[in-house]
Amino acid sequence: MAAELHVALVAADREVWSGQATLVVARTTSGDIGVMPGHQPLLGVLESGPVTIRTSEGGTVVAAVHGGFISFADDKLSLLAEIAELSDEIDVQRAEQELERAKAEGDALAERRADVRLRTAAAR
Repeated sequence: MAAELHVALVAADREVWSGQATLVVARTTSGDIGVMPGHQPLLGVLESGPVTIRTSEGGTVVAAVHGGFISFADDKLSLLAEIAELSDEIDVQRAEQELERAKAEGDALAERRADVRLRTAAAR
């Protein structure tokens, strides 16, 4: 069996996804990071961006994550997000409306969140 790591993606209000994976890619304040089994322990701050999880079964899980922390040790990866939603949970029409509203109001943070949601939904 290939090496695996246990992943838990948790938002402030719920567990979004949990399972075994071979690779996780996330955006941190230091840039994008890929974590595989055996990676050095790490602790980082998540930025708004998609998180891609390659499952042990060969599938891919993509989630829009907005802020939080990433922690890895002993082949256990925790993604503790302020807000997180799986790509298939994203309402594309609503995200497009939020993007237009954010642009009209000049709200850069809301614009970034809506853009991340749209890019994540496109990764379905």
